[in-house]
Amino acid sequence: MNKSGLVDTVANAADVDKRTAETAVDALIGAIMDSTRAGERVTIFGFGTFSRTSRAARMGRNPRTGEAVPIAASTGVKFAPAVAFKSALNTRSAKKAAGKRAAAKKSAGGRKAAARKTAVKKSAKSNKKR
Repeated sequence: MNKSGLVDTVANAADVDKRTAETAVDALIGAIMDSTRAGERVTIFGFGTFSRTSRAARMGRNPRTGEAVPIAASTGVKFAPAVAFKSALNTRSAKKAAGKRAAAKKSAGGRKAAARKTAVKKSAKSNKKR
């Protein structure tokens, strides 16, 4: 989805015209950019957090010649999705993982019980030999 697709989706969901939706989308993007540029973290509950990152200046290598090349310091942005967003993306795999964990607990419990039974049998045999 690109910006025009997002504007269309917002216009349909909010039941407003496209011009109003585009203004709202532009305002949201502008507010996020301005806040992260100022060094603030932008947290949208249920969606995620935008934060500013900094990279120090460093030396790199030109892959063609192998020559050392200075790389200037730069600033970027990092997005960390919220738990609700991640779980919405991974609904099927989350259910599978939960099922696998439950099965692993059951089988681990079964292995422990079997190991205890074996240990009891071995100790009983060794007691009989004495």
